[in-house]
Amino acid sequence: MDMIFATNNVGKLKEVKEILKEFEIVSLTEAGIEHEVEEDQDSFHGNASKKAREIYEISKVPTVADDSGLCIDSFDGWPGVYTARFLGEKSTKEERNQAILDRFSTSKCQDRTARVICYLVYYDGEVEIVGIGELVGKIAHQARGKNGFGFDDIFELENGKTLAELSSEEKNEVSARYLATLDLKQKLKVLRK
Repeated sequence: MDMIFATNNVGKLKEVKEILKEFEIVSLTEAGIEHEVEEDQDSFHGNASKKAREIYEISKVPTVADDSGLCIDSFDGWPGVYTARFLGEKSTKEERNQAILDRFSTSKCQDRTARVICYLVYYDGEVEIVGIGELVGKIAHQARGKNGFGFDDIFELENGKTLAELSSEEKNEVSARYLATLDLKQKLKVLRK
């Protein structure tokens, strides 16, 4: 194997492997690693870097890790790095998405611009390389779509569809993780020369 992707999320792994196809990439499970990294940093870069470095220290194999979230312009980037846990660790995506919609309805805010930001960090024990992806859209007025997770059903693209209304293939061609992986790929090419 060339590197470990610090995830057991099959969808994330597939997406990254398709772009970094010149590398042999395995998940944590495939690498035989049972370790949960606590995401306690105050930035996407911080969490992704911490995961990559911790898994590298366990495996001594170059590691890639990601962190991403939803940032709403009108609310100063909230929920940001806390996207998955701003209502607590046990909250459901439906509860989190409803809380976001409720915040708009109570704030009377008109600007619904939001962005999904993803940091993908490669660490090989010496070098850290960071890929960054950003997808701009807006918060929909209601949840729509069945093909997604997290906030996909409330994040609306320029074409009027939410991420959850796209097929997996369509989503993978526009996602912030896709963009971050492309960015990382370009930077890894420089490293390999």
